[in-house]
Amino acid sequence: MKLSTDNYKGVRDFYPEDYKVLQYIFSKWKSVLSQYGYEQYDASPLEYSEIYKQKSGEEIVNEQTYTFKDKGDREISLRPEMTPTVARMVARKHRELSYPLRWFSIPNVFRYERPQKGRLREHWQLNVDMFGLDSIYGDIELIQIAYDILINFGLTDSQFVIKINNRKMLNSFFEKTSLSDEQKHAVIKLLDKKNKLTNFDELLRDIAGKNFKFDPEMDEETLAIIDTLKKRGISNIEFDPYMVRGFDYYDGIIFEIFDTSPANNRSIFGGGRYNNLTQIFSNDSVPACGFGMGDVTLRDVLETYDLLPDFKEMVDLYLAPLHENFIEQALTLADDLRKTGIRVIVDYSGKKVADQIKKAVSKKSIYFAALGDDEIYSKKIILKNLSTKKEKKLKFTHIAKFVKKNS
Repeated sequence: MKLSTDNYKGVRDFYPEDYKVLQYIFSKWKSVLSQYGYEQYDASPLEYSEIYKQKSGEEIVNEQTYTFKDKGDREISLRPEMTPTVARMVARKHRELSYPLRWFSIPNVFRYERPQKGRLREHWQLNVDMFGLDSIYGDIELIQIAYDILINFGLTDSQFVIKINNRKMLNSFFEKTSLSDEQKHAVIKLLDKKNKLTNFDELLRDIAGKNFKFDPEMDEETLAIIDTLKKRGISNIEFDPYMVRGFDYYDGIIFEIFDTSPANNRSIFGGGRYNNLTQIFSNDSVPACGFGMGDVTLRDVLETYDLLPDFKEMVDLYLAPLHENFIEQALTLADDLRKTGIRVIVDYSGKKVADQIKKAVSKKSIYFAALGDDEIYSKKIILKNLSTKKEKKLKFTHIAKFVKKNS
């Protein structure tokens, strides 16, 4: 019986054309973060399950985490997110580190959930975190980075909105109510699903009673952050008391960015402050804030607004020996050109020139050149620009200089 060529449901194979998109996304992420002085880190996708049980939230652990027992009977999980891991790393060396830390990573993360548009069982996620600064300027910097990333991908202010709220404000509001801890927790979980529910008000009354009103007012801290960001030119930001973010470890400012297009009107990504997460590992608390941005939802946004580039050629010259006897000479010429930084493909097929030109076009080569008796004897070759169709006869020794100057 032959094995199926289907991959595991909800995960992806990255063929070259898809991998180019992924690498383009990575490069944009890294470019913006380098401007803010953030350093990249990484860690294994395997973690002890206990760190997710402590703080990520029951839904994440019970319903969405890939968990198994290893051969030593230890309970292990494929990471569903990166924040608990980076908190563990900081807690492990917190006395040796120089704060504030500005770190980022691009991990592959895994969640067992129903695959649908914008949501798979694995994705790559940019995680950006600042540790050691308990100030609104940390939150402001993170939101500004998130904004800059989307602008650098080509989005405009009208195409996304930044919604902001404060868990401290929410906690203060709930403390003034007569709700039990279980009811408070249930209301927060309901708020997190509000945009997906048509019977939100009915469910809220079922949990909190018919006289319960959810009407928290904006606090000074949130107001200060919004005002500061607007002064810095970020006007597409608004207060949303219903936005709570799903993770239990958030304890301060939270934010979420939404696509405003009717074709893709959904959350793109978000983040917030989690000052106490390191305390699940030690008695010392290291203030922190951060956000995560996934490649799947981001690609949906870029495709919605037609912002993915037409990726440039992968080679400078497609070299076509006209006969098997000329392959050695073609390889020698290709080696000499590669030493100068020219990207060269040598065609070994022996097919007709027209077929080799078609192949060169499919590889998005800038130039095409055929190598036969005349070229080998004269040490000169005709370079054809596959876009302009212009041709130029050059000595072998002049090819590299010409290609660099005209590409």
